Amino acid sequence: MRHTLLTGCLAALLAILSIPFRADACSRVLYVGSDSTLRIVGRSLDWKTPIPTNLFVYPRGITKQSNSLPGSFSWKSRYGSIYAVGYDGGVTEGMNEKGLVINGLFCKGTVYGNAETEGLPPMSLSVFVAWLLDLNATTPEVVSVLRERNFNISGSTFDGGTVSTLHWGITDAEGRSAIVEFDNGELNIYEGQDIPVLTNDPTFPAMNAINDYWMKIGGANFLPGRVASPDRFVRGYFFDHNVEKVADHDLAFAITRSILMNLSVPYLYEVDGDPNVSSTQWRSFADLSLRRYYFDIVTNPGVFYVDLTKCDLSEGAPVLKLDTSKTGDYLGDVTSRLVPSEPFTPMY
Repeated sequence: MRHTLLTGCLAALLAILSIPFRADACSRVLYVGSDSTLRIVGRSLDWKTPIPTNLFVYPRGITKQSNSLPGSFSWKSRYGSIYAVGYDGGVTEGMNEKGLVINGLFCKGTVYGNAETEGLPPMSLSVFVAWLLDLNATTPEVVSVLRERNFNISGSTFDGGTVSTLHWGITDAEGRSAIVEFDNGELNIYEGQDIPVLTNDPTFPAMNAINDYWMKIGGANFLPGRVASPDRFVRGYFFDHNVEKVADHDLAFAITRSILMNLSVPYLYEVDGDPNVSSTQWRSFADLSLRRYYFDIVTNPGVFYVDLTKCDLSEGAPVLKLDTSKTGDYLGDVTSRLVPSEPFTPMY
């Protein structure tokens, strides 16, 4: 029986390792401190080429459009937010003044629409995260809006024709979490308290099944070490559950950063025969109670952050921008370095 069990485990392990998962972008972890109000969401953005990403702080009361297509709708923001905007054209992720964080990660199997969604109001991926952050304070509020399903997602390609096939991790200041995925137009939402990890494909339920297998092996004995999405998920889950829980925010940030470093892909990493393998471009960390948004560009020597509590988010205040291409010597609190800016132009 022991021989049979070991043979079965080995076969399952080899089957998992043989799955051709690509390192196609991004890891997200949630650290919860010993003080239950201390939560930090960290994420890495991995891609095969640099994705220029600037930070924008938007005040309340700005009217935005869901798309440029006929039938699109508009809204007026209730909450101020900080957005990470790729190519100055699309919101990758962000945090609003209520401590709600939404991170968009690649998931190759995503199909947003089907025949039933074609007639719904068009929503562009470039502003999808902004729409949710602008109007909602908590994860349950976001989930309620999404379940109404009165939108049809689409988006421009980037980087020579790449389609943004995404899923999203959502976390609020109380740790209520949700993972949002689209499967052939069907909306799947997985809710839970303090969901610790999200990477890329396969889908969230399948990823948890893989992680369950590794939990039985025991991460202290053996952890998968590839840069592939399931391996990063397993390592993130293990380390997130086995680091010390602290009450100090600076130390908590350092711990979260160290976990995410372990999930990152070395810069300019290459594998013979696969020139498109992704490497980590930048990492972000959102402190949900202090409302600090940290940014860590891998080619910069230091980490800097914007403190939303120090920003004027009142209606009528200017949009502020931080050009990250000029942050080579930035370190620590850079809120004062934000400058008034025109709103970014969405890549509808």
